[in-house]
Parts: sequence; structure tokens; C-alpha cells
Amino acid sequence: MAFANEHITAYAVEATEFPDLARKYRVTGVPKTVVNEDIEILGGIPQDDFIAQALGNSQL
Repeated sequence: MAFANEHITAYAVEATEFPDLARKYRVTGVPKTVVNEDIEILGGIPQDDFIAQALGNSQL
């Protein structure tokens, strides 16, 4: 999404290299996506489901 929209910023972090961040965001598996500190998406899911969850609409 960050690639398609200039208003979105994304960061990829290697959890084993940044254990403090991994603890802060309770990373127990990868991939894990955190949106605005309040939405957490764990695992690889279909694109449409990912977008719906990232927007806070888990039931689109």
C-alpha cells in the first residue's frame, strides 16, 4: 500500500536484529503488520483481506 500511495509510510524491521521492537509489538510470528499502533495483522493473508483489516474493516 505504501508503494501505491504517497500518504502511507511502511517500515520493514528484522525482529531478531531489533529485539526491543519485537518485544514492544509482541512479535510472535512473521509477517506481522502493525497499523497506527492499534491494528495488528499476523501472517500472510490474501491482499483483499489484508486491506480490509488494515483499514479496520475486518468484515468487508
